[in-house]
Amino acid sequence: AVDESELLTVPDGWKEPAFTREDNPKGLLEESSFATLFPKYREAYLKECWPLVQKALGEHYVNAALDLIEGSMTVTTTKKTFDPYAIIRARDLIKLLARSVPFEQAVRILQDDVACDIIKIGSLVRKRETFIKRRARLLGPKGSTLKALELLTNCYIMVQGNTVSALGPFSGLKEVRKVVLDTMKNIHPIYNIKTLMIKRELAKDPELRTQSWERFLPKFKRKNLKKRKEPKKKNTKKEYTPFPPPQPESQIDKELASGEYFLKERQKKRKQMEEIKAKQADAIKRRQEERNKAFIPPKEKPAVKTKKASTETKIDIEAIKEKVKNAKKKKLGALPEEEVKLKMAADEKKKKKK
Repeated sequence: AVDESELLTVPDGWKEPAFTREDNPKGLLEESSFATLFPKYREAYLKECWPLVQKALGEHYVNAALDLIEGSMTVTTTKKTFDPYAIIRARDLIKLLARSVPFEQAVRILQDDVACDIIKIGSLVRKRETFIKRRARLLGPKGSTLKALELLTNCYIMVQGNTVSALGPFSGLKEVRKVVLDTMKNIHPIYNIKTLMIKRELAKDPELRTQSWERFLPKFKRKNLKKRKEPKKKNTKKEYTPFPPPQPESQIDKELASGEYFLKERQKKRKQMEEIKAKQADAIKRRQEERNKAFIPPKEKPAVKTKKASTETKIDIEAIKEKVKNAKKKKLGALPEEEVKLKMAADEKKKKKK
């Protein structure tokens, strides 16, 4: 009896057998071809490396043509082509060459265990300035972030223009795509790199292979540093009522309510003049108060009483006088008396010896 979990797992170091002519001796029925355009700045490099491209594809019996007038590369199958997937690999090869991937790396796509992924990032960010900043974040200072990602995923990554070209094993390409898309969504690649490093260490332990790794992986929370400013005027929706709003009062209705309607023209004018004079008097009063503020003296701070010096600590005047006398006797820069006597005695001894 064999455990089912062992049957589902792929043994370490297992490889799928290579596709040979014996698997398809009669070849292909129809001719297939793929073409891709390349930018003008790649023309000089492609002219140099094209003989190598033809040689590499010739081993798989696939023809390659370079059209410098149209600016295109074409790959076609021949009668000798036996591998039906060879044309797909040849198509990926010319795509990678068009995306500035060097031939030494691009030719690896013809191997069985190597795949490629071209990620389009140009349309993921609206503003051009933001796009350039996030693309530079993917590269990192002096390409350090990209190099770390390449080591963790075992993939070759090329950031060029509006695309990111990746070349390597399928599992690595999946991680590269996730990191690139997250970076364009304003998630820093260092978070994904930390997760990949932990996964790499966990994969080495055979006991943890069948277990969930959620408890080991870090969980990063988003921090909204800038809070959204609330508007000064908030528009609050009123409760819906089927009844229309009350009709506003007209000027005549207001006059009838206050009793002005029944006054004569002279009385109305006199009332208006009184209201105007009352407003003027209030304005004059306010202005005068503002002017008088300048003449109001400021409040003085309370005077702080100085504490008398304590007479407890007595000064020894006689000791100070003695120090001053001793200092006067000494000359500035002169040696002490004992040192002078010793020096004189040494000089006398030297004279006697002579």
